[in-house]
Amino acid sequence: MLDLLLYILVALLSVVFMEIIAILSHKYIMHGPGWFLHKSHHTKHNDTLELNDIYFIFFSMPSVLCIVYGYIQSSYIVLSIGIGILIYGMIYLIFHDIIVHNRFGLNIPIKINYIKKVKKSHMRHHKCKNKHGATNFGFITYR
Repeated sequence: MLDLLLYILVALLSVVFMEIIAILSHKYIMHGPGWFLHKSHHTKHNDTLELNDIYFIFFSMPSVLCIVYGYIQSSYIVLSIGIGILIYGMIYLIFHDIIVHNRFGLNIPIKINYIKKVKKSHMRHHKCKNKHGATNFGFITYR
C-alpha cells in the first residue's frame, strides 16, 4: 500500500514538474528558436491542425519512453513519471486546446472561476502576435 502511495505521489509531482517544464519551454523554445512552428498558434486559425501541433510529438516522447521502459523493466517509479507526464498532457489538451481555444469544434461553457482565470490569462498571452513581449507562459496556471 505504501508503494502505491509513493507511485501516486511521483505521478502527481510529475504533473507539477511538467507545468514548470512547459512554462520554460514555452517561453524559451516556442517563443525563441521554435517560433517558426509556434507562430501558427498565435495567428487566427480554425479547428484544423497547426504547425504548433508538432510540439505534441516532441513533448509526448518522454511519457511514451518512461511508460514503455517502466513497464518492461518493472520500474514503477519511471512508469509513474510517464503516467504523470501523460496526465499533464491530458490536462493540457482539455484546458488549453478544448476549453481555452475551443479546438476540435468543442465549445464548453466555463463555470469554474479557476478555469475562467486560466483562460483569461492565456488569452492575454495571445494578444501578442510575435515572439517577443508575450507574458503568462503557463498552460494550467495563471498570473
